[in-house]
Amino acid sequence: MRRFVIGDIHGCIHTLEALLWQQLKVTVDDELFFLGDYIDRGPASKAVVDLLLELRRNGYRITPLRGNHEQLLLDACDSEDMLRLWLYNGALATLQSFGVRHPRELSGEYKAFFAALPFYIETDVAILVHAGLNFDVASPLDDTETMLWDRSLQANPVLLGGRRLIAGHTPMHLSAVRRSLSQAKVLLDGGCVYGRASGYGYLCALELQSWELFVQPNVEKKSSVYL
Repeated sequence: MRRFVIGDIHGCIHTLEALLWQQLKVTVDDELFFLGDYIDRGPASKAVVDLLLELRRNGYRITPLRGNHEQLLLDACDSEDMLRLWLYNGALATLQSFGVRHPRELSGEYKAFFAALPFYIETDVAILVHAGLNFDVASPLDDTETMLWDRSLQANPVLLGGRRLIAGHTPMHLSAVRRSLSQAKVLLDGGCVYGRASGYGYLCALELQSWELFVQPNVEKKSSVYL
């Protein structure tokens, strides 16, 4: 069984499909972990979420984590101030993709998907989270805010129980992603949605047994909408 961790997608459906089916050649025997930020900025947020739901219905073992953009969507359902903050962070692309004007108009299936996303997952070799952990407290897994918004590049192996921390959230040059493979915190956001800018524009996947990095260049016809 292979176990893949996949970084931030941000509505880049064609790039995700190329990664899954052409690069990784995933099967139902594999296990897939997604680090959040399926929506916003990119051209096809709904298609990305639909693919995740379809994979689950077809018997694939997937664990999609919660990213800060999914949290922004959830918060925007109950607060006009949070709606404005979400719009500032690329929400218009998501609303257009789903064909709605407000996140409250999303169907129950989509609302349930976003609301059920966990903040982290623990494996035998790593802790997976969207952004990072707060190593200034005794129990880092209690701080969900840091899990969504952290920008630090370091981790504390002692508090991780000797495991690695794997996160996305902060777009990194591909060279920095590769360097992080030997560090306590592995960074898997290759800035896919930003297109083929210098050093960015990659959707990254890490296999947890071999620690092999797979890199799929952005293949969207329109790589981003509202950045």
